[in-house]
Amino acid sequence: MDFILEILKAVVYGVIEGITEWLPISSTGHMILAEQVLKFQFSDAFMEMFRVVIQLGAILAVVVLYFHKLWPFCADNGETTGFARHIRWPVMHLWFKIIAACAPAAVLGILLDDWFDAHLYNSVTVAATLILYGVAFILIERRPRPPVTAKLSRINYKQAMTVGAWQVLSLVPGTSRSGATILGGMMCGMSRPCASQFTFFLAIPVMAGASALKLFKFFLEGNALTGNEVIVLLVGCVVAFLVSMLAIRFLMDYVKRHTFTVFGWYRIALGVLVLGVWGVQSLMK
Repeated sequence: MDFILEILKAVVYGVIEGITEWLPISSTGHMILAEQVLKFQFSDAFMEMFRVVIQLGAILAVVVLYFHKLWPFCADNGETTGFARHIRWPVMHLWFKIIAACAPAAVLGILLDDWFDAHLYNSVTVAATLILYGVAFILIERRPRPPVTAKLSRINYKQAMTVGAWQVLSLVPGTSRSGATILGGMMCGMSRPCASQFTFFLAIPVMAGASALKLFKFFLEGNALTGNEVIVLLVGCVVAFLVSMLAIRFLMDYVKRHTFTVFGWYRIALGVLVLGVWGVQSLMK
């Protein structure tokens, strides 16, 4: 019975990850609230690893949905399936830009991962960044810039590096990786759909690298996964994958007709809620 409860917790975490990883509303902020009532009966080390590695399921959703746009090889018949014989250079160039945009966050993430976890993974920091970037979304949407780049193939290296610089800001918990990079893309002339898709693609190397780093540190510190922990982790990843498929489709349909203003207000409300929970807990200590 206890283990079934842990499975149900993993399902809830998978739903949270699948929705909040792609919508610009901060998965970390939601995880902090969820952890107040849904703590696993496993070690703190497992929970720290779980909240990152569960992202692998979300990444797989991007790969499945956008495989044709991401796979740089094609066969003699021009299809992207089958034995690869030819390189699709526009896709290769897109990958070069993705790698260039990911480099700053990857380097700083490796160097400062432990420091960020120790000093910035707290309710006050998360609440502050939720509110700050919520206000940023509202202000940017009130003074819109006519987009000059509506297609992924039109993104240049300057734009890619600008988005990469914004992605560095997402190392601070509560910022939202998708939120920061979408803002960066819009600020440098991308349309909402173009910025959103580029953000999805940036997630693949960034989140895969972050997950690999957490797993490496988890085992390096002498931890081992039990059978139950493996099952819980797999359940979380599978649910995150399924929910991400729906969340990504929803966002891409939404941004074709609406602004990000509603997400800005939601972030502000969530930030106030996180601060409220933190305040109550502080008074009760």
